[in-house]
Amino acid sequence: MKVLHVITGLNVGGAEQQLRLLLRHLDAKCEVATLTDPGPVADAIRADGVRVHDLRMTGNRDVGVLPRLTRFIRAGHYDVVHTHLYRACVYGRIAARLAGVHTVVATEHSLGATQIEGRPLGLGTRTLYRATERLGHGTLAVSATVAERLVYWGVPEARVHLAPNGIDPDRFRFDPEVRAEARTRLRIPVGAYVVGGVGRQVPGKRFDALIRAVAEVPDVHLLLAGDGPERVPLLRLVHHLNLQHRVHVADSSGPEVPGLLAAMDLFVSVSAEEAFGLAVVEALAAGLPALYTACPAVEDVPAEDAPGACRIDLGELPAALAAEHRAGPRRLPAPAAVEYYHIARTAQRVMALYAQAGERRGLRRRGSGPAATVPRPARAAGTQPAPRPVSQQAAPPASRQAPGTVPGAAAEPTTPTPAQK
Repeated sequence: MKVLHVITGLNVGGAEQQLRLLLRHLDAKCEVATLTDPGPVADAIRADGVRVHDLRMTGNRDVGVLPRLTRFIRAGHYDVVHTHLYRACVYGRIAARLAGVHTVVATEHSLGATQIEGRPLGLGTRTLYRATERLGHGTLAVSATVAERLVYWGVPEARVHLAPNGIDPDRFRFDPEVRAEARTRLRIPVGAYVVGGVGRQVPGKRFDALIRAVAEVPDVHLLLAGDGPERVPLLRLVHHLNLQHRVHVADSSGPEVPGLLAAMDLFVSVSAEEAFGLAVVEALAAGLPALYTACPAVEDVPAEDAPGACRIDLGELPAALAAEHRAGPRRLPAPAAVEYYHIARTAQRVMALYAQAGERRGLRRRGSGPAATVPRPARAAGTQPAPRPVSQQAAPPASRQAPGTVPGAAAEPTTPTPAQK
């Protein structure tokens, strides 16, 4: 099976990194076409041995990319076209159908309640999305929350399938030597209690609120990792609050994410909203306790399957940081939710949708068994997840039960849940 992944761009971002990780686990011959901005992730994907093609789109209104992409797809004789991110989904679905490709799949990575990929949602955005969605075979949602939003938009429930973002847990396993090395590189004092945040530095991540909260808790250090348009304003805020000695900002030359997480004692995510919340799952895999304001990845599993994660309101953040600081640093076992979000499970779900579509087109490989069923969200469309318990004092959740069975998707007969392993 020959698959072309079409993505809007390959600069550093969650969806882009997720595509790179997924490519390593898909049992198909894959290539990638980026509409614009190849960026560093394109180089990393090429280093993994996957071909990357740049369509050189110059902006949102560069409709000339449509015939270019159509010709490219037709010449490549692809069995499946898989699109990622809004612009690529719109242009990619149209181009794939014009090129004669009948198996067209999309992944919805970034659909929020009020925005998509950081931009406000409007009637035109929704209308164009729904119209082009019908050109595909189905849409993979990265969380049950995103799936519900798609159905609310008017996408037929039968066309929405659940394929959560995934991680490679082994990459994040805590290593004391990695911790020591990362702290030395970042010039973090020995014995310092470090709160951390990872993500693109944009207004919706609310890193400014995290900086202000740390300012209220003496002796706590803050490690910020990421880049984006808010970087300079955030640095100005650090200087304004005279926190230069307690705030450490990692750049691209610093440790990679596993090293950054190893250097931390507490992970905090204060995003206004998230489509998934991958950074929180990575922090749990690294054994960190985590405070968050929005994280569908955690909300979509039972509390006992992510015992180190605690939901708080933004106004509770200073008190929560102080409580965690008093409790002291600790490393927790990776919870069941981490295994549930293993990238290998996600790849199985993606391949199952390819097979379902390909079975009708005669693309299923000779000798393979019947196409597996692709899970759909377990919750009824339009319902909201039950709220997670919120600790008023943000006390460490040490008394919570051991992880159990992970729901959040329909049963998978061939893939046991963590509790069944």
